Amino acid sequence: MNLSYQPPAGFIAVESQLEGITVFAPAPQVDTTPEAQEFKCPQCGASTTFDPSVAGVVCQHCGYSQAVTAQAVGRTAAEDEFTLENLSLAARGWGEERKELHCESCGADLSVDAADLSSTCPFCASNRVIARVATQETLRPRFLIPFKLQANDIQPRVKEWLGKGWMHPADLSRAAASAQFRGVYLPFWTFDATIHAEWRAEVGYERTERYYDASSKSWKTRTRIDWRWESGAVTRTPDDWLGIGTSKISQILLKRLYPFDLSALVGYEPGFLAGWQALNYDISLQTSWETVKNQMSEDTRQACRAQIRSVHVRNFSMVADFADETWRYILLPVYAAAYRFEEKTYQVLANGQTGIVAGQKPIEWWKVWLAIAGLLSPGVLLALLGLVLLVFGGIGIFPLGLGAILFVVGIAASIYIFRQATAAGEA
Repeated sequence: MNLSYQPPAGFIAVESQLEGITVFAPAPQVDTTPEAQEFKCPQCGASTTFDPSVAGVVCQHCGYSQAVTAQAVGRTAAEDEFTLENLSLAARGWGEERKELHCESCGADLSVDAADLSSTCPFCASNRVIARVATQETLRPRFLIPFKLQANDIQPRVKEWLGKGWMHPADLSRAAASAQFRGVYLPFWTFDATIHAEWRAEVGYERTERYYDASSKSWKTRTRIDWRWESGAVTRTPDDWLGIGTSKISQILLKRLYPFDLSALVGYEPGFLAGWQALNYDISLQTSWETVKNQMSEDTRQACRAQIRSVHVRNFSMVADFADETWRYILLPVYAAAYRFEEKTYQVLANGQTGIVAGQKPIEWWKVWLAIAGLLSPGVLLALLGLVLLVFGGIGIFPLGLGAILFVVGIAASIYIFRQATAAGEA
């Protein structure tokens, strides 16, 4: 009879303090992270930079270029399930020698090329940055979208964007001309899921009935609502929903850069980061998933409500089951810059794939209040004229009524303008 014990996979025998007793413990993990790559020109030894126009690394010193070979995967890029095993086996670090700039003003930890001499944070324009060795502990991105546009392509788009809007300072373009745009790969998570939801609610349907009104001794009509319980089911399969991986940039601004064409995803290669900056994630996978999961739940709720054929709904409830949840960690291309105007710092971002621009612009509130006053004054003045004319006879009724209408229209327009100005200042 064989009584030899076989330990589980991943366990090995270790030294025991008791004679005759064999102790097994988890085998020490072996670091399988590939050695960091160094991107130097093979002809002259200078540092190389990834150039979007040639889709490869280029030496600015001697003109040498070499394409970065990466598999184009698009939306078919592999996804991971939410398991501890997948997280433990995932590669770590950037896969190349890089350094990290820590901004003492906004807290951003920016990964830069080892030869990068940057001393200014692209997110807040502060020069209070500390250089240190880049961490190799965080997950390594598996896919990215390479930069498609050069910084020179972004400048005219930003200038056009700065010139839009009457409520902003007239000399804003000149003030922002000194902003230096830096290409930064930003961290994002993508999520897929299958959602099966069942809903139940009381739904009201209107019907018109005719009745006799004894007080007026006449027949009249009235609307009744008949309530009845209804139920239904919805299946949703949200695909590639983006979760933002950094808290160092306004999420309002980042969402204004959407959409990114995820069909352009390629496998991650350190060469894409040569000469470019990258930001590590500080919003964890689980935290981002909870945010996106809530968004998916709300989308499913709206799909359930769409099945109801009436506007009268009460006691609505929904139970949603999530399955087949998968994720990816990816990098997306964004140009970032910050500029100062009247002692305040404003941020501007541009989609490095599509050129969409989003940012913060100061509001000249005196223009807003002047516009609101201009919208309200015609109604007020016309109503006052009507009141004066009423003293001398009935001819004041018409201007009084017209003034009231213009005043209501002015209030609606003023609310719209105020909300636009507030939204522009909140980003």
